[in-house]
Order: sequence, then structure tokens, then C-alpha cells
Amino acid sequence: MSENGPGRDDGSDDGWGRHETPEQRADRKWTDLLQELRVTQTGVQILFGFLLTVVFQQRFGDLSPTDRHIYVVTVMLGAATTGALIAPVSLHRLLTGQRLKPQTVVWASRLTVLGLGLLLCTTASSLLLILRVAVHNTTAVWLVGAMVAWFVLYWIVIPLWARHANRD
Repeated sequence: MSENGPGRDDGSDDGWGRHETPEQRADRKWTDLLQELRVTQTGVQILFGFLLTVVFQQRFGDLSPTDRHIYVVTVMLGAATTGALIAPVSLHRLLTGQRLKPQTVVWASRLTVLGLGLLLCTTASSLLLILRVAVHNTTAVWLVGAMVAWFVLYWIVIPLWARHANRD
């Protein structure tokens, strides 16, 4: 079975009723990936922009050393997330015309998954910083843990369950 579903990799039929060549499949997957990236990049840019302004707020000086460390980790995670989710565009631009579209789609997809993992870490770290300021430390950790579980359920568990259920 190919990663494109049941069927052959010769482009005749991918098992889902599509009759497309490997290049057509790569074009379709690239278009789908770009749509997904548009959604995630907007959210990441807003989150990262917010994080960059925190250090310039008057109350930043009142943060404990632990909270400052959490902030630095959060900003670095935000930068890594931004880089991973913008990387597919750069990859595509630098490889355009090199007849590497199917490979580019695979690499870009992997970078997107990495970016989503980093986004989860950035979000969790941001929540931890904010909630440590807003509520008691123990409560903050429990709330962040619950939110991480929520993200893992909807970003990983349910898609993997649907993927597994679809194979049967």
C-alpha cells in the first residue's frame, strides 16, 4: 500500500477513485498543504508577534526568574515554529523547476508536522507563562496539562484513529 492510500504508485488509480499521475498527485497534495499552511501561519504569526511584545511591557520586570526562563523558552519555540511552518514555502521556491515536486511535497509535509508539534509546545509554554501570572502555580500546571491533552486528542489521537478506522 502506498502512502496515498490503497492502490498502485504508477499513477493509474490511487484507490480512492482518482486517476492521476504522480505529478498530478503531487500538485494536488501541494495545493492542499498550502491551504493548511495558510491557516497555521496566520495563527503562529499572531502568537509570535504577541510574544515579541511581552518583553517591552512594564510588568515584565516584575516576572520571577522562572517566568523569565519560561518566556525565553516560549519565544525560542515560537521562532522555531515560525521557521518550520514557513520552510515549505522556501523549500518550494528554491526547488521549483528541479523536477522534485513529489519529494518537495513529502519534505514540506514533514516540516509542517514538525511545525505543528512546535506549535503545540509554543502554545503550552505560552499558556504556562500566562497562567502562572494569573493563577496559582499548581493550578497553572494542571490547566496547561489539560489543554495539551485537548490538543493531542484533536491533533493526533482522532486523526490517527480515523486513519486506522479507514484502513479496515
